[in-house]
Amino acid sequence: MTAIGRRHLDTARRVTSGRSANTVYGGHEHVLRQTVIALAAGQELNEHLNPGEATVLVLNGRIRLATQTDRWDGRDGDLLVVPPGLYSVRATEDSVVLLTVAKTDRLHQRPDTGSAAREVLEPKAEDEVPVSGYELDEAAAPALSEKG
Repeated sequence: MTAIGRRHLDTARRVTSGRSANTVYGGHEHVLRQTVIALAAGQELNEHLNPGEATVLVLNGRIRLATQTDRWDGRDGDLLVVPPGLYSVRATEDSVVLLTVAKTDRLHQRPDTGSAAREVLEPKAEDEVPVSGYELDEAAAPALSEKG
């Protein structure tokens, strides 16, 4: 994780968006997704909706996790629980975080049994790809706007 974070932080420092990331576990077909995100100082992952349960582990640096009503500061080794609803993450210095999300909005009750067992919802068509704000690779980063 340290090497991955270092590589992405080097990239984040070079690109105009100030961000670089990739999913290290999971993806659209999984409920659990873990993404290493590097943010240059002053850069932000703009406000977006928490799709389930999520945490931010600060691997290095300092960040601020914010909602419309609350703020939490994190630094090396801190684990912040992302509250339900809208949130944003801002790097107060060059930072690398591990965002872990369990996308509970992709779960449903199994209709055939009525049981409490859960399964992942798949896209309806082969060409229909779920949209997510969490896969923030270099190609996607310019599409994210920055707050002033």
